[in-house]
Amino acid sequence: MHSRLLERAAKYAPEYGGGSLTALPIIETQAGDVAAYIPTNVISITDGQIYLETDLFNAGIRPALNVGLSVSRVGSAAQTKAMKQVAGRLRLELAQYRELAAFAQFGSSELDAATRAQLDRGQRITEILKQLQYVPMSVEKQVMILYAAINGYIDDVPLDKV
Repeated sequence: MHSRLLERAAKYAPEYGGGSLTALPIIETQAGDVAAYIPTNVISITDGQIYLETDLFNAGIRPALNVGLSVSRVGSAAQTKAMKQVAGRLRLELAQYRELAAFAQFGSSELDAATRAQLDRGQRITEILKQLQYVPMSVEKQVMILYAAINGYIDDVPLDKV
């Protein structure tokens, strides 16, 4: 059922310039359950999904993107070569940070230095990914900032200055 709705949102006749129009389905999950019937069907049809979380939004992280559940089947084919080089490691760093942060909330006083450093870096990466509305950034600048963050060049920068 859902595939017929999304396969091709529109197809223009040659006399109108040809081409097709892509649909961007927006699905609300119930209690974050992506395994429910409708989300599962839509996920199986589309070329990926962006999963936004209310908890991240409420924590001031905007866009409130859950990197663990967001997927692109187009992926690196749509990225510049430089962005490809930083994006893979960035995704891993963020996923590890979120996992460690969830664990650390139960007792951060017992963390070793390496874990504390990884949490600190994750906080800085999260800060640099926050984006103000209507304030775009060039791809070149994005790559430079991401490279600096994942390679530790901003580890000593105070969090409020990131």
